[in-house]
Amino acid sequence: MNPKRYDIYIADLNPTQGRELNKKRPVVVISQNSMNSLLDTIVVCPLISKTHPLWRSRIQVTCAGRKAEIVVDQIRTISKIRLHKKIDSLSAQKADELRHIIHEMYAAA
Repeated sequence: MNPKRYDIYIADLNPTQGRELNKKRPVVVISQNSMNSLLDTIVVCPLISKTHPLWRSRIQVTCAGRKAEIVVDQIRTISKIRLHKKIDSLSAQKADELRHIIHEMYAAA
């Protein structure tokens, strides 16, 4: 499997510890395509169905026809074997928004 950046897959995030998001859920791939083709792991942000429109670390999207939220504050690296099937992709506008928030949250000040 060779996932592409900004594609959304169903992934099995179990087992987890503490407050990590668990179970099978959508995730958006945020790692570069060059990394995705060479490594057995990918970097993702999980999606949830409960939205928090005022939280700066969350992005409201529609995924597979349903409202969802990208949880940018829970970026994680997972094995590609956790991926099940591709269900959607981010629009160019939402991909830009995601890049901006990641930069805002994690770039050096």
